[in-house]
Amino acid sequence: MRSMRRFLIAIGTVALTAMAVSTASAGDSPVLDRILKNGEIRVGMSGNQPPLNTRSRTGGLIGLEVDLANQLSSAIGVKLKIVQKPFGELLGTLEKGDVDIVMSGVGITAARTEKFAFAGPYMLSGKSILTKSSTLAGATGSDDINQANFSYAALENSTSEEFVKLNLPEAKLVTIKDYDEGVKMVMDGKVDALVADMPICVLSVMRYPDAGLTTLKRPMTVEPVGIAVSASDPQLLNLLDNYLDALEGMGYMQELRKTWLQDGSWIAALP
Repeated sequence: MRSMRRFLIAIGTVALTAMAVSTASAGDSPVLDRILKNGEIRVGMSGNQPPLNTRSRTGGLIGLEVDLANQLSSAIGVKLKIVQKPFGELLGTLEKGDVDIVMSGVGITAARTEKFAFAGPYMLSGKSILTKSSTLAGATGSDDINQANFSYAALENSTSEEFVKLNLPEAKLVTIKDYDEGVKMVMDGKVDALVADMPICVLSVMRYPDAGLTTLKRPMTVEPVGIAVSASDPQLLNLLDNYLDALEGMGYMQELRKTWLQDGSWIAALP
């Protein structure tokens, strides 16, 4: 409790300082200006990417990114509105201005930075596979699993889909709308593996301990994950970067990663 009180005092101080700066420059920042005017920040999430964001058995959204979004909105001094969309539609929603930022396990790639700016990264991930095959689980790189007799599920419009197309061209690709669909396909034997970020694969093994699922010991890639922001608003980007740096420095991000990526006790809250 004492450490939490210190954190709240610290984040409150940071928030007041940043609010003064952001309010003064809001006229040069169309998205931030809208956020401050409406008293609300609209955050795009898929709502089905545990442990980053997902629905609990009571229907509410939980996850690392949900906690982080709450902290950021509190620091800015506005209400949080989470806008749930399929992952493949999130960046298009940001481009249309229907959300202010996107936090949904979005990897920072060169192609994406042509249209969007990214605050962070706030975590590092990497591609892995979820499978029931000991042969696939023993792979050390994409060359070991690039075979025509293998089929892989990957989230539509994700870096996982790009990974399969680029590194596993001989294999069959099956695009999916959400991870629950992909995990079920693996368990039912409809695909050989799900290509996804390492935390998703590790969580699925923990979540279904009797399903015979396994994953790689190490990810095949390293992928930074950040907050997608409109490229037209450098002030908002700078503000979010400052908050992320402050949260990292205070140890809050480390606690989030420990809670959601290492400690599996929260899995009991899932449906």
